[in-house]
Amino acid sequence: MATRRTKKPLIPVALVGAGPRDPGLLTVLATETLASAESVIVDPDVAPEIVATLAGEVLRIGDTEPAKPIMDADAATAVVVARARAGERVVRLYASDPWLTGIGIADAQALAKAKIPFRVVPGIPTGAAVAAYSGVAPGLPVTFASTAGVFSASGVQPTITPAADTPGMPLGSATFGASRLGGRGLSELGGSGLGGTGLGGAGLGGAGLTASPLGASLGLGGIGAGLGAAGVPGSEVDWVSLAQAPGTLVVTAVSNEVGKVAAALVEQGRPGDTPVAVTVDGTTTDQRTVSSTLDRIEADAAPIIANAPCVVMSIGPAVAARGKLSWWESRALFGWTVLVPRTKEQAAILSDLLRSHGASPLEVPTIAVEPPRTAAPMERAITGLVSGRYQWVAFTSVNAVRAVQEKVEERSLDARAFAGVKVAAIGEATADALRAFGIRPDLVPSGQQSSEGLLADWPEYDDVFDPLDRVLLPRADIATETLVAGLKDRGWNVDDVTAYRTVRAAPPPAPIREALKGGRVDAVVFTSSSTVRNLVGIAGKPHETTVIAVIGPQTAATAVELGLRVDVQATEATIPSLVQALADFAAEHREELGKVGPLAARLPKPRRGSRR
Repeated sequence: MATRRTKKPLIPVALVGAGPRDPGLLTVLATETLASAESVIVDPDVAPEIVATLAGEVLRIGDTEPAKPIMDADAATAVVVARARAGERVVRLYASDPWLTGIGIADAQALAKAKIPFRVVPGIPTGAAVAAYSGVAPGLPVTFASTAGVFSASGVQPTITPAADTPGMPLGSATFGASRLGGRGLSELGGSGLGGTGLGGAGLGGAGLTASPLGASLGLGGIGAGLGAAGVPGSEVDWVSLAQAPGTLVVTAVSNEVGKVAAALVEQGRPGDTPVAVTVDGTTTDQRTVSSTLDRIEADAAPIIANAPCVVMSIGPAVAARGKLSWWESRALFGWTVLVPRTKEQAAILSDLLRSHGASPLEVPTIAVEPPRTAAPMERAITGLVSGRYQWVAFTSVNAVRAVQEKVEERSLDARAFAGVKVAAIGEATADALRAFGIRPDLVPSGQQSSEGLLADWPEYDDVFDPLDRVLLPRADIATETLVAGLKDRGWNVDDVTAYRTVRAAPPPAPIREALKGGRVDAVVFTSSSTVRNLVGIAGKPHETTVIAVIGPQTAATAVELGLRVDVQATEATIPSLVQALADFAAEHREELGKVGPLAARLPKPRRGSRR
């Protein structure tokens, strides 16, 4: 009897909502689903940070670099179906939520027609998230206007006419969050802020909505719609029901239709003095919100919506309390562009801390790390480490830890190679790198995290209690002699070995250099003397109004030597202390000047000398 061959079952396609633009709002299930995907087809307005580290192939709609670019929603659907039929684990990633747009629904219908299983991973609706980030607490009832009409969290369902399936349309090229640096988004300059990426068409908006009272297509954005198709026939908003909806109304709209939305609501019965807040670039460090009333909002919001592709309008009495409830835009460094002269790997902790205070980090590598010119000294040092030559190994940087780890692992060894050896770290960042390697440091300075601080806690050599008198010191080729001299004074013999070389990085792109020299960077944070020298060498001196923040006295001395005014110095030589000092400085000056936002243009301008 012939054996019947069975088809291998298809893997369900995951229709995943990315939520709004803040990557931190991605759900746990969405994160897990993306991590296991082989192919991810992405809406153009999904934050790049969400997909930057994925192992699978990422195909962004509108990206013209691939050999076969995906230029519209229909083409994206075809790719999803084809790859799913080929047995791939496919994710279709939407801005906001998959089923709050005609596009997500159309994809689900196409998969059902092709007999391909699918599952839905909801995302946080953009309107709800942006209202929360703008300080509007809508409570219940609350109604959200979307491409397909409206839905209400309170169960109140205004009458709507469902929108037709959204057809694929060519994508627009509006920039997101381009206000800070001369009309350029941060990612155009190589920065890491959430602003700066292109949005498609109407941004968050999807289908156009025809409002009878206005007699024209308003192109209102649906919550989570991602591809921007205007003027879909048959889609309609019942403005009478929206105007009369109880509680708070949240509308996602194309920016140039703010006045028409307000006029439609007033025409259908909403009082002209109803409080309204308009937010652009919601949930990012470029977010801006203006509070007004329906009869004044078009004029009052004009300055912030001029270059924004879409907005979120929060309408109702709850907006009146925004002054007391605003939390995102009231952070000390909100609106500041802070230049971080470190590589992306090294800048991660610093940049995250800056974002937590509201800043947009602009990461500019000033140092490139390269292997030593001669490998033999490091090879001998690792052999000595393994054979028991050293009593101590002292690490003075994360780069030194990585260099030694790489050499140890080249010999198919691991952290056990350090058995019986005491390990010292110059600071917490270096200690964390050692712990990640599997080594718990025996000594971290209790005071200043520097060569001097390490020496202050380093024990004298004792020929009775110390079986060995030798210290391995793997470090950069340009390191100072302070630590070596101090160890020798305490009776230790030191093998000072070059583990890596630091060379000056290539100059940053011209837009970054122009922004730095032109005062469009609010602050620069320096974490070492070499970052000061190298930044000035490759990009020039910061503008005289730019705030200069340094991690410690040596870095401050170098900055003053090069003619920079030091505005902020960390109380401890740690990254958290440096960021907190900058945030405290910003908050102090904001209170003095009675203004919110970037202060660089209003700070005192003398550049010579150091101000403590």
